[in-house]
Amino acid sequence: MKNELNTLEEKLAQLIQVTGKLRAENHQLRQELAHALSSSRQYSDKMDSAKARLEKLLITLPEDQT
Repeated sequence: MKNELNTLEEKLAQLIQVTGKLRAENHQLRQELAHALSSSRQYSDKMDSAKARLEKLLITLPEDQT
């Protein structure tokens, strides 16, 4: 009986340790995801800005007259 309790206690300690590691990993992954989403929004905004500038330039170019 005592051996069973000791085994159970060890398993519980391992479970607590793994849970702590997983929480830390989840926190890190959430931070990385937030950073990636922020970067993605910035790149998207830059692409939209570049697209608008190119469209504006295309309007000012004379049409090809052949």
